[in-house]
Amino acid sequence: MKAMVLAAGLGTRLRPLTDHRPKALVEVGGRALLEITLTRLRSFGVREVIINVHHFANAILAFLKSNDNFGMRIEISREEVLLDTGGGLKKAGWFFLEDGDQKDEPFLLHNVDVISTIDFNEMVEEHKQKRALATLAVQQRETSRYLLFNQQLRLCGRRIVRQQKDEIVRRADNLEALAFTGIHVISPRLLTLMKEDGAFSIIDLYLRLAGHGENIHGFSADGYYWRDLGRLDQLQQAADDYESELFT
Repeated sequence: MKAMVLAAGLGTRLRPLTDHRPKALVEVGGRALLEITLTRLRSFGVREVIINVHHFANAILAFLKSNDNFGMRIEISREEVLLDTGGGLKKAGWFFLEDGDQKDEPFLLHNVDVISTIDFNEMVEEHKQKRALATLAVQQRETSRYLLFNQQLRLCGRRIVRQQKDEIVRRADNLEALAFTGIHVISPRLLTLMKEDGAFSIIDLYLRLAGHGENIHGFSADGYYWRDLGRLDQLQQAADDYESELFT
């Protein structure tokens, strides 16, 4: 299985830690976020990864080289201009469509600034069983942006709390608002459906495709540990969690 790690962000909310290094190299428990992500992916059988880079890109390349790419084949997708999640994946799409690859084999997309114990194998298996175009790990927790799912956990819209409105792309009764974790399983066919250019959010892409009948599926990750590491207080909490062995 292949994967992409989204690591191009500026990490402005982690300043001053990111004044002289990329967010991907900020540490929790003495380990860089990128190392934690790559070793988790490797533990689930991922051996080929592409990483998008922008902020302090050369520091990431040097880190990978000093660690022998953690025993994996790693490609780099440099972004001279930040392309957001959707644009970043589109630029790196060639990696998942190489000659000889199984074109229907799903791949993982993982934010570098999240830590979890989510079972990727279970996600992939459910993705295949549901014949989903994309499967998003979601949880019941508070957030400023929710995704809306029907009773079959198919994506139907989103809710932006501060705007106090819902955007519905697929009609359904009893919609459930769930928080996205930044972890996806994606079928390569999605890459052929990207009409957007430049910088764009992959969530906007998912909503467009769901509105046209594509199966964008939710995977319930409530039973797993998960933490976003976008702010300094969240980073400290993750360090405490590491000491308590809530994740390794």
